[in-house]
Amino acid sequence: MAKVPHILIIYTGGTIGMVKDYKTDVLQAFNFDNIYKKIPELKLLNCTIDSYAFPKPIDSSNMNPIHWKEIATIIQSNYHNADGFVVLHGSDTMSYTASAISFMFENLAKPIIFTGSQLPIGDLRTDAKENMITAIEIAATQKDNKPIIAEVCIYFEYKLYRANRTSKISSEQFEAFDSPNYPDLAESGVRLKFNIPYLVSVNKPEKLIYRKIQNHNIILLKLFPGINKNVIQHIFNMPNIDGIIIETFGSGNAPTDKWFLDILKKALKKGIPIIDITQCVAGSVCLGRYETSIELLKMGLINGYDITTEAAITKLMYLLSAKKTNGDLKTLFETPLRGEITPN
Repeated sequence: MAKVPHILIIYTGGTIGMVKDYKTDVLQAFNFDNIYKKIPELKLLNCTIDSYAFPKPIDSSNMNPIHWKEIATIIQSNYHNADGFVVLHGSDTMSYTASAISFMFENLAKPIIFTGSQLPIGDLRTDAKENMITAIEIAATQKDNKPIIAEVCIYFEYKLYRANRTSKISSEQFEAFDSPNYPDLAESGVRLKFNIPYLVSVNKPEKLIYRKIQNHNIILLKLFPGINKNVIQHIFNMPNIDGIIIETFGSGNAPTDKWFLDILKKALKKGIPIIDITQCVAGSVCLGRYETSIELLKMGLINGYDITTEAAITKLMYLLSAKKTNGDLKTLFETPLRGEITPN
């Protein structure tokens, strides 16, 4: 007889865990001890459910690497007791947190599904119930007593995405997330339909390795026409900076002004890695394709390919925390570690 999967829900904060007090019209945190009473449909799922709630719910705008560590520690502590995890999180920074968690766990063989909602559970038109129910169902879905999903994902509005391929694209629509450079992993309709060729496959599970993100001394610089030399110099001269990510134009292009290139070279000589990622929602960096990126290629900027900004930030933090040398860091950043990039 097949074992009934056991799912752990981790509530960190966010709209999905809020209910409205209709006497005061104020939102307050939902008591997850009463989850079956509030969402009786969960009883129909073929799984058992436990929950853990942060003592003080965190608005996703206040999420930071300390909270990422707390989420990861809870997962690690319960990894052998649970068959899957559902993390309830505010949508604004969900892609950052979920991407970070994807890098922090190596040899992951169980699902970690992030979800949230645009409206609280008690609202008439809420998306919270469907998102939570289906996220739990996906985390509990198995074949031959093995989970179908063995990676960190985001489920939102009928679609499952690889977490480190996502960005939040809307603050008003229920379709709040998108994965422009990688196909959906599953879609919820009358049935759950998994896009099997694009899933991470685990043949022989290895021991889970958990590495903390401890270094977040990085800078994200978005280029724009007419960006000021003094501004860039000031940013690059800030103390204790261990890594720089530049959102460039198109396929990795940037100004060819001598002063701009000299600032980059000076930072590189200090041993500060510089990552080139594109501002475009979809597409990839291809250093050297145009004249405006040839010098960037020559001086050794790291190619971010089609990585999202959220994944670039968390991957760089992860590699810096692992104390990789510049040579190793460049090689590892340009290598898919958790399916986050597609090299050209």
